Amino acid sequence: IAGPAPSAARGRRVVDAPTRVIHGLLALGFTGAWLTAESDALHALHVTLGYTVALLLGLRLVYGLVGPRHARLSQWWRRLAGAPSWLRRVVATPAASGARPWRQGPNLLMATAVVAMLAMVAPLALSGYATHARLGDDALEDVHEFFAHAMLAMVLLHLSLLALLSVMRRQNPVRPMLTGRIPGPGPDLVRADRRPLAVLLLAAVLGIAAWQWQWQQTATQHGGAPAGHAARWHDDDD
Repeated sequence: IAGPAPSAARGRRVVDAPTRVIHGLLALGFTGAWLTAESDALHALHVTLGYTVALLLGLRLVYGLVGPRHARLSQWWRRLAGAPSWLRRVVATPAASGARPWRQGPNLLMATAVVAMLAMVAPLALSGYATHARLGDDALEDVHEFFAHAMLAMVLLHLSLLALLSVMRRQNPVRPMLTGRIPGPGPDLVRADRRPLAVLLLAAVLGIAAWQWQWQQTATQHGGAPAGHAARWHDDDD
């Protein structure tokens, strides 16, 4: 009995390496920035991670505009554009028939969460920079906190939808962002993995982040005061 074809054994390639690298670094960067937000001792790291997340957003937008078709951001917009017609079908289908197209709902929510997260990075980073540079009063920090909490809400929604889709489809939806492939036979949706570009992006982002970290450390050693939550509390106590 012949075994499975090599392509079927490996699965289908659906996500290329640059997209996976940017996605993974964005997740790690936001998580690290969130965990260090309340610490004056880690303020330099918090600022570095914030700038890195902003850089990654820029890279993702560029790749989403000029990159291969599967990485285009327009695919998310197309999904959102189908929301009105989906809602009309849901309303028009009698509930007793049991045929309402509920299964498309999680996909639309996923698209909404992804687009919302990408849209929030810019105001989050800009308000963080303004707070760090002390360009305004405490209202700017409140704006920064608002977008940070809103981003966290979208991240949690994103993770919840991944868990729901894994149950509905009986597949691991995280696997494509780790390996670039999904199990099963069929043609690859991504012709090339573009690993050299992914390595170049990783090296560039880590290099810029390391430079920013050193710059923040130097600024702190020469009298730069952190502008985080704890700093504001100390000022209030005075």
